[in-house]
Amino acid sequence: MTITLGSVPQLRLALNQIDSTVGDLAGNAEAIVHWTRHSAEQGAHLVAFPEMALTGYPVEDLALRPSFVQASRDALRALAARLADEGFGELPVVVGYLDRTEEAKPKYGQPAGAPRNAAAVLHRGEAVLTFSKHHLPNYGVFDEFRYFVPGETLPIVRVRGVDVALAICEDLWQDGGRVPATRTAGAGLLLSVNASPYERNKDDQRLELVRKRAQEAGCTTAYLAMIGGQDELVFDGDSIVVDRDGEVIARAPQFAEGCVVLDLDLPAAGAVPSGVVDDGLRIEHVTVSAEPVSPFEPELTGGYAERLDDDEEVYSALVVGLRAYAAKNGFSTVLIGLSGGIDSALVAAIACDALGAQNVYGVAMPSRYSSDHSIGDAEELARRTGLNFRTVPIAPMFDAYMGSLGLTGLAEENLQSRLRGTMLMAISNQEGHIVLAPGNKSELAVGYSTLYGDSVGAYGPIKDVYKTLIFRLAEWRNRAALERGQTPPIPENSVTKPPSAELRPDQVDTDSLPDYPVLDAILEMYVDRDQGADAIVAAGHERELVVKTLRMVDTAEYKRRQYPPGTKISAKGFGKDRRLPITNRWRESV
Repeated sequence: MTITLGSVPQLRLALNQIDSTVGDLAGNAEAIVHWTRHSAEQGAHLVAFPEMALTGYPVEDLALRPSFVQASRDALRALAARLADEGFGELPVVVGYLDRTEEAKPKYGQPAGAPRNAAAVLHRGEAVLTFSKHHLPNYGVFDEFRYFVPGETLPIVRVRGVDVALAICEDLWQDGGRVPATRTAGAGLLLSVNASPYERNKDDQRLELVRKRAQEAGCTTAYLAMIGGQDELVFDGDSIVVDRDGEVIARAPQFAEGCVVLDLDLPAAGAVPSGVVDDGLRIEHVTVSAEPVSPFEPELTGGYAERLDDDEEVYSALVVGLRAYAAKNGFSTVLIGLSGGIDSALVAAIACDALGAQNVYGVAMPSRYSSDHSIGDAEELARRTGLNFRTVPIAPMFDAYMGSLGLTGLAEENLQSRLRGTMLMAISNQEGHIVLAPGNKSELAVGYSTLYGDSVGAYGPIKDVYKTLIFRLAEWRNRAALERGQTPPIPENSVTKPPSAELRPDQVDTDSLPDYPVLDAILEMYVDRDQGADAIVAAGHERELVVKTLRMVDTAEYKRRQYPPGTKISAKGFGKDRRLPITNRWRESV
């Protein structure tokens, strides 16, 4: 925007893209103080933090626990007082937290205690304005109707002569509500605080959303996002500021904590708005500073971080997800069964990048059916990455079981996998590492895994990654290493050889499954997009194969329920996104 210096109010906005931990009220408050101090040192006039930054997000059923709600409220008051004590009392700070609605009466269908997904403006040691999310998402991983009551106000804070309308995440994703109300109220800036989980290709969708909402609101719009990881969710940051025409002013990096500070020329506030506006929202207006700042030459632009390409973006999400899960749950080392195959090799590379190779332990567990090249590939992976490696053959244990039970066929095959799972858990118990399960989304979809065997573990880093993408990510990681002058971590043979569980002589995955490009195309339609058999056949797939594949997916639900959590990268992962009954006789087609 080209505006004559001093002709309109100016505002230096600080957007703090930080990582919070659910339940760590003291640690999250400490981070908020730290980044507020940093923002103040940059000369900020208004400071913002993400949705529920004080409590972490999502809090799930903790929202229904009165003690936790009260702890959040107490922590907010203490935070406001501390900011004032440390000299930041005149600096308005927007912080997301968990609150409750005092006036709501208990009623059937409303969450107990009427919790609110809330945010507050802290100023001079107090919360001078509080508000809660108006639109509550109830799809995918979100259950906010279960947890919260909606806000019914349009909160506006006047800062340095500018009216700033405030919103929380879904308020931008849904039509109506606070966005058109912002235009009606004549605000000069719309600030939305968010905890929007990562999904593939969501960055493009997010940008278009913010552009559209800025045009609808008729003012500059700032979209502040969270980064880090919480259980299966990853938050990628990617905070965005656009002008009223939808042109990008600033964009933050993906998967990086930090503060975006930028100078904005904004319309001067007029008469104090009041009344009821769009969607029945009541304007709640608070003035913290009516006088504009003295005119200054804009210096800080916030910058524009380059976007990661698709494969690097997904790989980064997997690294961040594993790192966050380990760190936030108090684990520093991980254990992986290394077969020489592509899945365990990619998991090992992710783990080394997330935690450092010195904290990654790999064990090869060959059986009579393990090929020499698979053992060699596992050893080569260890050499390339520098992870800790050992070999423990399972043949003696296998022979002992077979001598007692005389198993054959599938039972014999699965015994090998379960012996490996038992060994991994024994080492985990003895040495304190958490086990990483190497299963991918293609295998989980069709049940191509062994319960209490290759499914054991505390976390599944590639649980939401289809096999075809596994190969792409491995190739990208090796290519990235070469571009940096480093040794590619994944042996070429692990990438190029036919995938095999190696549980019987000359076994390959395609003995039981279609070629992965065909399988993944069917699964993407059925699992991710809920398309039925007829629609999948109409897309060009052979009916018999479709029916067989869908039957495998349907009958494997009980296995997926027992698989560990893992990083979500798609719009519909196995878990909260996709909730189907285990006992289920419905079949798409016969």
